[in-house]
Amino acid sequence: MHSYTLDKPDNLVDLFEESVSRYGGRRFLGTKNKNGDYEWVTFGEVGRRVDNLRGGLAKLGVDKGDAVGIIANNRLEWVIAAFATYGRLGRFVPMYEAELTQTWRYIIADSEIKVLFVSRRDIYEKIAPFQTDIPTLKHIFVIEDTGEGSMAAVEALGEADPVPSRRPDPDDIAGLIYTSGTTGDPKGVLLSHGNFSSNTLAGLKKYPELLEKEAVTLAILPWAHSYGQTGELYAIIRIGGAMGLAESPTTIAEDILKVRPTWLVAVPRVFNRIYDGLWARVNREGGIKKALFIMAVEAAKRKRELAAEGKTCLVTNLKYTLGDRIVFQKIRDRLGGRLMGAMSGSAAMNPEIARFFFDLGIPIYDCYGMTETSPAVAMNASYSYRIGSVGQAIDKVKIVIDSSVVEEGAQDGEIVVYGPNVMKGYHKKPDQTREVITPDGGMRTGDRGRLDEDGFLYITGRIKEQYKLENGKFVFPAALEEDICLVPWVQQAVVYGENRPYNVCVVVPDFEVLRRWAEEKGLTGPPEAFIERRDIQETIARDITESLKGRYGGYEIPKRFLFLSEPFTLDNGMLTQTMKLKRKVVLTRLMDRIEALYAS
Repeated sequence: MHSYTLDKPDNLVDLFEESVSRYGGRRFLGTKNKNGDYEWVTFGEVGRRVDNLRGGLAKLGVDKGDAVGIIANNRLEWVIAAFATYGRLGRFVPMYEAELTQTWRYIIADSEIKVLFVSRRDIYEKIAPFQTDIPTLKHIFVIEDTGEGSMAAVEALGEADPVPSRRPDPDDIAGLIYTSGTTGDPKGVLLSHGNFSSNTLAGLKKYPELLEKEAVTLAILPWAHSYGQTGELYAIIRIGGAMGLAESPTTIAEDILKVRPTWLVAVPRVFNRIYDGLWARVNREGGIKKALFIMAVEAAKRKRELAAEGKTCLVTNLKYTLGDRIVFQKIRDRLGGRLMGAMSGSAAMNPEIARFFFDLGIPIYDCYGMTETSPAVAMNASYSYRIGSVGQAIDKVKIVIDSSVVEEGAQDGEIVVYGPNVMKGYHKKPDQTREVITPDGGMRTGDRGRLDEDGFLYITGRIKEQYKLENGKFVFPAALEEDICLVPWVQQAVVYGENRPYNVCVVVPDFEVLRRWAEEKGLTGPPEAFIERRDIQETIARDITESLKGRYGGYEIPKRFLFLSEPFTLDNGMLTQTMKLKRKVVLTRLMDRIEALYAS
């Protein structure tokens, strides 16, 4: 096994307490109130509540290695519960509010949760019966209640009888994060204090500008996933930044204007929707506004291309200056007016959209990782980036490309990761741990990639999802699907063609686009009904095909399409909690209809 040197702090307790001491009076977390305004608490105020809850957990018998769980969306109490648990050397187990009851049951039993906090009384009612058949579950407390049985009561216990925090070793487990379980039961990923703290510090080294003045973010990503925890929560704590909590995915545009972030940590979907929305608006308005928008975009593109050749052009610069002032500045203002940049992960940014945001003056830096690597592996840095790549390995992490598991002659292979970010294993799953952890401590990611001569990593596919067509050619469906979803008509897409003569595509349309189309045509009725029209299906199919030409081989472009009137959601079991497609579930449910495409 490799051994690694960690920078300090090497645990989350020190990381938090150093910031409380250093930035006590600074605002830390902002929550939207009933009037729609943000109310903020300081590092010092959060630190006092962490101290109180830690004392309460001690009274309840929480000790080293005990599991404390939470079922709650991002909120102030999530942070308090997490750091109180870490200070007792406990393991923190976060779960989503929008989760199946049987998944909660599985995680609570598997992780042996002793104390559980739930956000609301209705969740408590679903969970309470578990105590009869999960012997480790001793206590359940409701965050939004008062009095006995509430989280506030546990804090009051600790305030009356405080205990000091305890220092974890870097190898002590900080949390169990359960992967989504697209096949079989969810797996509890054991992440240590050293995993989280090293990953946080390494990520911050990629963006030194965040250290120059108080950073402000809008928390969009769920903390129940490692990306939101490490990439935003722990990073913001470390640098004494402020974080406003997004009310919901539907209020992000409004919340950005209220919080006015200097930095965003998000996923491509957020930026894709902004980009699509901008083009949809200028196409609707037309006229001079559309002409100015196109002028600004083309001038910025030309200015960038000339700069790459070491050249400049007076006319282009004048057009860009005008476009920046009357077009781009309005867009930046709608994003709060202070955004210096953004970090994007979980899927690759479309290079065209990435360049648009760079031209706009809001660079988006693509990153790569997975839950099992805490999560960051590679990141584009503000001082070293390549659009289309996911950046270079972060500090103390090594990336190896294993070509032995792909077809002979391939220029890429499986990405294997070494470093202090690699998980300690899957909880109670030694066989599955051995499948992914190499004898010398590397993490087999299951992703395909290649490294260029400067160490920039490019993702080329997912080994488990790739397949061959009947002609023997490989297809990587995820890349196709991401590009198909950039077509304005399309909300979701699934490509299939394993051992078939050609690919087919399952399409979930964007019903808002369909609704606007129907209004323009003077049609009434629910937008879901319009997807049955042959003219709409032919238009969407044509636009998808045209969008892929020149970027994909003819054999990759889908030849037939299946249109759905219901989107893939958490509720119908087609998506994971991180909004990733449960490919096998989707294909199993739709296979009869997919087969019909080949038969027709």
